[in-house]
Amino acid sequence: MNTAGLLRVAFQSLVRNAFRSLLTMLGIIIGVGAVITSMAIGSGAQAAVQAQLARLGSNLIVVVPGSSITGGVQLGAGARQSLKLGDATAIQADVPGVAYVAPMSSTNSQVVAGGNNWATSIVGTTPSWMSVQNWTMSQGRFFSDDEVKSGAKVAVLGATVQSNLFPSGGGVGSSVIIKSVPFTVIGVLAAKGQSGFGRDQDDQVVVPISAMQLRLNGQSWLGTIFVSAQSPDAVASVVSSTEALLRLRHALTTRAPDDFSVRNIADVQAAASATADVQSKLLAGIAAVSLIVGGIGIMNIMLVSVTERTREIGIRMAVGARERDILMQFLVEAVALSCAGGIIGVFIGIGAAFGTSAGAGWPIQIAPSSIVLSFVFAALVGIAFGFYPAQRASQLNPIEALRHE
Repeated sequence: MNTAGLLRVAFQSLVRNAFRSLLTMLGIIIGVGAVITSMAIGSGAQAAVQAQLARLGSNLIVVVPGSSITGGVQLGAGARQSLKLGDATAIQADVPGVAYVAPMSSTNSQVVAGGNNWATSIVGTTPSWMSVQNWTMSQGRFFSDDEVKSGAKVAVLGATVQSNLFPSGGGVGSSVIIKSVPFTVIGVLAAKGQSGFGRDQDDQVVVPISAMQLRLNGQSWLGTIFVSAQSPDAVASVVSSTEALLRLRHALTTRAPDDFSVRNIADVQAAASATADVQSKLLAGIAAVSLIVGGIGIMNIMLVSVTERTREIGIRMAVGARERDILMQFLVEAVALSCAGGIIGVFIGIGAAFGTSAGAGWPIQIAPSSIVLSFVFAALVGIAFGFYPAQRASQLNPIEALRHE
């Protein structure tokens, strides 16, 4: 029998038991749909994280305080009060290859404007922060170096804070109260939306670092120093020079461990990419288990079909059908079941991915390769789990098959 004939017989068999065929395909449908959805979510998350890190630039270096031990308990990186404003100034002045340095200190506070208030993050920094973090202004201006030196009570609002404190607009020139201290709004940052880590980047108020330390948190130390190298090629030398400079400034002996940590964003990019890739493959692997379960269902129903159609097989053999013809007939039926389930699963998976994105706000990225891979795997499952029932059908004794009731 030719291929067209085999497909026609397979189609007739599946339609004759349509409901049973649908239930058999269910495992394949769920498996393919789950694989596509999980890979779309995983790829979307990976792309979002990479885009967020790329916006920071591959030449960005982050310096944070080191860990400390209190009562025998390691408090982790950032727990020490080892970084000072003078460290940032020294890095800018003494480390070759540095383009920008932006010290940063932060706190959380309720911000009040007229009859509205909003809980947000308050960031204290310098004008270099705009270049290091790739921010632009939508209204007004950013504060100047002179305003940092004088500790001016000026503030720049993120778009989220602006919309909540001044719903009708007109924030620039108004006054906001932060921890009982009045600040004049001089600008509004252009909206960036959520970061790749799910944080609202626009939910912040930026003030001069001097005003932050003197009037808001009373801290003389820094939480972070952002350093931007002049080029990606200069990153390695900037990192080593920064480490050497800070050890010298902090008077650390040769055997003393660093009381700070210097992180290269390129390393973070590589680690984030590897982590997201592993998570995506793990999700796809878990979803692929459904395909195996679906394959077992196909094998089970094909074995039942062979038993039900034993007499039909005997008649076909009696009129000249070869073992190969019987084998191919049942194998094509198994593959047709699997492929039909795969096609339905592809559409369900794509729909589920878009539904998840719309409902949960998660980024998705549906790669054509994931669709092809899922469909091919479904077809292979049909072949693998359909071969044994097909072989069993082809090896029936024609005489005994004809006697079968």
